[in-house]
Amino acid sequence: MRTDDDTPAAATITPYQDGPLLVRGDFALVTPDGETIDARRGTVALCRCGKSALKPFCDGTHKAVNFRAAPTRETP
Repeated sequence: MRTDDDTPAAATITPYQDGPLLVRGDFALVTPDGETIDARRGTVALCRCGKSALKPFCDGTHKAVNFRAAPTRETP
């Protein structure tokens, strides 16, 4: 994956339809206060439904609560 200026992207974020955000690559995960959250791996699934017991990580609860993401918009 490359950015618009042709430099390699440090991380990629893929929103799965009605599911988590999958983050891959070299990234830092921090709290709103700036404290580091140990991701323990180079790929993580982040909760979008707000119901995960493992926030900020996805635990699959979106399926049980029938989470539906808002329709995607086209990039300008």
